[in-house]
Amino acid sequence: MTTTVNANPLAPHEVDQVVTALREQVLVLCAQSARHPEAVRVSAHGVAVEVEWPTVAMPVVDSVEAAAPRPAPVVEEPAATGIAVCATTVGTFYRAPEPGAKPFVSEGDTIAVGTQIGIIEAMKLMIPVEADRAGRIAEFRVADGTAVEHGQPLLVLEPAS
Repeated sequence: MTTTVNANPLAPHEVDQVVTALREQVLVLCAQSARHPEAVRVSAHGVAVEVEWPTVAMPVVDSVEAAAPRPAPVVEEPAATGIAVCATTVGTFYRAPEPGAKPFVSEGDTIAVGTQIGIIEAMKLMIPVEADRAGRIAEFRVADGTAVEHGQPLLVLEPAS
């Protein structure tokens, strides 16, 4: 399936805004869909965006729902006593909001559902990573500034008592 959007020519600063917004939406769709697009093409002054999805059926994602950040998936770890909080997308995982800042959370912290545990940078887009379970952080599985894959365990939680 191919989706194409065309508009009248825009001023250069308007083109930058449109392309940035469209890029961010493609990133969100990629993070939430089972399969990534085969191709993404962006044009400039005529503003043309073309996204080619594989011929395999894909789930439909509501655009309003797609814009909201999702909690990181929690995976039962068979070899560990805790529960893993995993990356929701491919990118670089950071434990703090900026270099030199205090981390969002540390090992030993007790966290609630919705607590931000880090961010994943994907194509200059900062995606918050939130826990969807309460618990105590037993250990981080990846270091600050590490490239991560979708579904990769970021940290292990011991369930809340």
